[in-house]
Amino acid sequence: MSEQTAQAVKDGGTLAAGDTLELAVSRVAGGGAGVAREPGGRVVFVRHALPGERVRARITAVTASFARADAVEILAASPDRVTPPCRYAHPGGCGGCDWQHASPAAQLRLKAEVIREQLRRIAHLDREVTVEPLPGGAGGLGWRTRVRYSVAADGTPGLLAHRSHDVVPVDTCLIAHPLVRGADVLARRWEGAASVEVVASPGSGQRSVAAAGVRGRNTRREGPEQLRQTAAGRTWRVSAGSFWQVHPAAADVLAEAVLAALAPAGGDVALDLYCGAGLFGGVLAPAVGPQGAVICVESSRAAVRDARHNLRRFPWARVHAGDVADVLARRGWPPPGLAVLDPPRTGAGRDVIGHLLRPAGGEPSLRRVAYVSCDPATLARDISLFAGYGWRLAALRAFDAFPMTQHSECLAVLAPG
Repeated sequence: MSEQTAQAVKDGGTLAAGDTLELAVSRVAGGGAGVAREPGGRVVFVRHALPGERVRARITAVTASFARADAVEILAASPDRVTPPCRYAHPGGCGGCDWQHASPAAQLRLKAEVIREQLRRIAHLDREVTVEPLPGGAGGLGWRTRVRYSVAADGTPGLLAHRSHDVVPVDTCLIAHPLVRGADVLARRWEGAASVEVVASPGSGQRSVAAAGVRGRNTRREGPEQLRQTAAGRTWRVSAGSFWQVHPAAADVLAEAVLAALAPAGGDVALDLYCGAGLFGGVLAPAVGPQGAVICVESSRAAVRDARHNLRRFPWARVHAGDVADVLARRGWPPPGLAVLDPPRTGAGRDVIGHLLRPAGGEPSLRRVAYVSCDPATLARDISLFAGYGWRLAALRAFDAFPMTQHSECLAVLAPG
């Protein structure tokens, strides 16, 4: 930005994409960007910057209330800054990783700060948060077992730029698991494809590659349609297109954490909502035993088939197909005392929580809920909805299930009173 443009911004002039200016970054925001203010007072979310830094930033987008920018030069660096291991992690490069320029310890602190701020802002809870690293992974690299590559019009595969549909050609992805990189997707041409997804199972060594066609054309698949995933001391059948945690250690850690949070006993009735392939239902079922019951609910047809296969050894575990709110409204099972929810990023929401805590035709029976979330904002919103029914946040754990990115996985334990 020229001196004249900078002065115009300071005097209330127009800020436009392409302008550059010096900014002091004060903190981190949800989404992973640093927070600064331009001379006129408008908030600027600065990607590739860290709290405490002074940067030269190029404006990439402007709205009525805030602007977005990329830090194109670091004028005063944070002690947490490191050289990104990936050469594509820079302004204008791949948009997949948010914090390759932050040390591993700093990433954990930043994620904790984001979670704490969302709880404070949305749920009005002031709570200390610690983000726990997961076992495995070399310095935050080589962990991601599911990667979707985008394909340009000429068939060149790559990854998307930040907040863009532009395909950035790359020859490797350092956070991808070696099994994913071994598919050599990036070394091939994919004419007629819009995307190519690679899913790997480190436990079995299996790998599936699926190319999705442009405008809904059929998917071409290489490898098995179902993979054998390993967690909680056993093997699970999971369709390649179904949800499974992408960090190799996450399913194990979360299954153990949910069991510890709910403390199921023989004879308990437990709900597993948004059950996916049945991971949580599968570890609750042996704990409640044949005198109890586990009721799983899932909307994905492929995941329902997987869950029924994975729970077939427990006749007291049933899998219901359908929208969670609709199935809860119908019910038809004994009053549950425990529940685990693992919704998509959009969260459970008002209808599901209402049906769960105030069932039609009966008194509420739940005594404990374990809520697994990959989005702190929707988690905080739903904790607030629980509070409206007289429930409280009894415990919270957070896990670094997505190193090098701003994402984390949380386990909120909720209880009445």
